[in-house]
Amino acid sequence: MAKDIKTLIREEWVKCAKDPVYFFRKYCYIQHPHRGKILFNLYPFQEELMGNVSDNRFNVILKSRQLGISTMSAGYSLWLMLFHEDKNILVIATKQEVAKNLVTKVRFMHDNLPTWLKGQTEEDNKLSLRLRNGSQIKATSAAGDAGRSEALSMLIIDEAAFINNVEEIWTSAQSTLSTGGGAIVLSTPNGVGNWFHKIWVQAQQGKQWFPTELHWTVHPERNQTWRDEQETLLGTKGAAQECDCDFISSGHTVVEGSTLQWYEETYVKDPLEKRGFDGNYWLWDYPNYSRDYVVVADVARGDSSDYSAFHVFDVETVEQVAEYKGKIDTKQYGAMLTSVAAEWNNAMLVIENANIGWAVIQEVIDRNYDNLYYSYRDVGYIDDDIHLRKGFDLKRKEDMVPGFSMTSRTRPLVISKLDMYMRERTPIIHSKRLIDELFVFIWNGSRAEAQRGYNDDLVISFSTGLWVRDTALKLRQQGMDLTRTTLGHIGKSSTGVYSNRSTGQDPWKQKDQHGKDHDLTWLL
Repeated sequence: MAKDIKTLIREEWVKCAKDPVYFFRKYCYIQHPHRGKILFNLYPFQEELMGNVSDNRFNVILKSRQLGISTMSAGYSLWLMLFHEDKNILVIATKQEVAKNLVTKVRFMHDNLPTWLKGQTEEDNKLSLRLRNGSQIKATSAAGDAGRSEALSMLIIDEAAFINNVEEIWTSAQSTLSTGGGAIVLSTPNGVGNWFHKIWVQAQQGKQWFPTELHWTVHPERNQTWRDEQETLLGTKGAAQECDCDFISSGHTVVEGSTLQWYEETYVKDPLEKRGFDGNYWLWDYPNYSRDYVVVADVARGDSSDYSAFHVFDVETVEQVAEYKGKIDTKQYGAMLTSVAAEWNNAMLVIENANIGWAVIQEVIDRNYDNLYYSYRDVGYIDDDIHLRKGFDLKRKEDMVPGFSMTSRTRPLVISKLDMYMRERTPIIHSKRLIDELFVFIWNGSRAEAQRGYNDDLVISFSTGLWVRDTALKLRQQGMDLTRTTLGHIGKSSTGVYSNRSTGQDPWKQKDQHGKDHDLTWLL
């Protein structure tokens, strides 16, 4: 006996309510960028993902570009709304326009359903769709309080790795999801250390989140030719980010992720010894009294998230031989730096002189340490050529200030030096702490700084050390050249005694190759 139309509709409705994939394939239309309006026939990887999302409360999806995951999330949202009452779904993205796109997909699918499947709408606009059964979906931009007052059934965060304050959003939404709501967090990678990367790592460790990685190869219509085209269009880094699900190569780190990975595999190792009251003074070598060393220090501002840090490295080989990162008061820090610098062959001690740094510098001066780095007070920016033109007379400091002056004009020079050294892979870095900081030391617009929630104390002090290292070597060579010039004049004297009577000039003033006079009394 033939079934009547009502029975057939009821049976179809039940099938759709039980299986979202059946619902998509038979009744949901999507807008394909090339094929126009088509039924949403899921690829095998999309169907598998749909099963993961249905079975797990918290899902994090690391994906390649243009795999239809936002479309699948839209379809799943519509399925929840139609076949369940009082489902409240919130979509958050980097911008309201991006979040609105997902709601637009939901509205398009709903508008093209058969009449008997459609829900009765009470609100239908670009940012929201609300049905009479109490279910709704809304789109919003990534404000810190997004979702705070909502009782959510599902939170969808699109391109989560690119939302600056996503951690605040997630914290705000926790209470609203506590009654059993779920979350879908999806994104292409954007470097390491951000919230998306953190929850991905947690998911791989089996903590709270269920991970799904969707490499570009999961798409059945893509091959190596397509991947090569993406590299041509996007560049190496862009293609790694958009196609390969590669956290290391993506993002905007100052030092290339691949370089940092090479350092981690090649040089990073456990210290030979951990010293200090807090065990944070790490040594990878011991002083060699035939070598020259530099100690470069950054001083904490004093807030709870900031650290004092210093490096010791060999001037010639640029090998990191010791490092400190910890929380210590200025008096103790000054005493520690004086002791460490003295231990490492009376090393040049470079301390940033901004703000609280002066207190540390004063402690070093009070202890009569005689190899403290000085900067010229009348130089608007620091350049090694300026130091070379002026000379670096440690006995005449009237025009100089103790410490290194990090300003808006010196900072780019220091970061540029870091970039140059690391691209050439010249330094020998043993510290995992430093490499970890470099992984989250990023370009924020035109400024290089630590990613939000991280520190750059070790990075800044290390970068300063690289700049000083170049300057110190040039100055040392200049001193040797001037000494050689002086001795040459003595050897050529017709009387065997160097005198100013024949020239009428001060014998302790000599011109360099640029015609600049230099006072040589410091040689006495």
